[in-house]
Amino acid sequence: MKYTGIMKSKFDFNNTKIDWEKVDRVIDGSNKILLTTHENPDGDGLGSQCGIYYHLIEDGKDVRIINYSKISEEYSFMNHDNIFEQYDSEKHDEWIKSIDLVIIFDVGDYKRIRTLCDAVSKYNLKVMNIDHHPHPVEHNFDYNIIDLKAAATGSMVYDYLKFKRKKTLPKKSLTGIYTAVMTDTGCFRHSNTDIKSHKIAIECLDIGVETNLIYQRIYENSSKARVKLMGLVLSKIKYEFDGKFAWFIVSKEMMSKANAVKSDVDGFSDMVRSIKGVEVALMIAEQSEQECRIHFRSKGNLKINHIAESFGGGGHVYASGAKLNGTIVELREKIVKQTMKFLKPEIEKIS
Repeated sequence: MKYTGIMKSKFDFNNTKIDWEKVDRVIDGSNKILLTTHENPDGDGLGSQCGIYYHLIEDGKDVRIINYSKISEEYSFMNHDNIFEQYDSEKHDEWIKSIDLVIIFDVGDYKRIRTLCDAVSKYNLKVMNIDHHPHPVEHNFDYNIIDLKAAATGSMVYDYLKFKRKKTLPKKSLTGIYTAVMTDTGCFRHSNTDIKSHKIAIECLDIGVETNLIYQRIYENSSKARVKLMGLVLSKIKYEFDGKFAWFIVSKEMMSKANAVKSDVDGFSDMVRSIKGVEVALMIAEQSEQECRIHFRSKGNLKINHIAESFGGGGHVYASGAKLNGTIVELREKIVKQTMKFLKPEIEKIS
């Protein structure tokens, strides 16, 4: 990735009260808009895009959703109109070079839009960030819209649409927003679930969003490869601090043995966190021979985002991660030791 520049924000609502009127002036004043999100997009990123897409189309905008990664099968119910495209510079740059605004959702780290960073830099595009992850003071956005208290980026999209529209939100928009909120609250189970999350769900039910089918498509649609990989993972979980800290590895060898793909790993950290007595779960996933990704999940008694930050990553207080260079053999011991060093004094407090 080539792009490294820092932009000076025209306005920055970095966890301050959001002036949706100002946000709307930028969006309303833009005719050609690109919507994107992070690589390997989840329900929040995709749902947020879907949520605003149908509003913008209804508003007469020239808008496209173009992501670095293709949409995974479990979220394909949002793609009946083929609205999600995978970025190809030869195919898309002619359209991208003349757009008025890029809106990035749920990115966490600007670099996670990968090669789209180069298009932004090459064509000097204006960028708006809408997110509920923390971002540094110096960042890559012209307009930075952050709400750390939001249960999901999708709930921020909901706030904007409720501000903007006098008409009822389109059913297809609410399908995306419901997907965003449901997945990022762990089906309304996590501590970030708030009153607004349930109000959004009620509005979705009122308009006829088939919430039960959305749940089935995402959570009751595991491939045989995913189940096989899950078995390999469950048989090799390691426990520390009398079971309060659980960690496991997903190696390329395990992925190959199960014939699994990257999306098959989704939710494994949450699954291990659900084990009785476990306060923090850590997944170390081998991405390539020289790269690993780590995922931390906490039940809510122990903060873990500072641990991810110590590895150069970040995220939410109770759900964070990082990407590290090195082999899984080289990194495994370092990651576990450093995590235990951070956790030990906190675990002693709750023991």
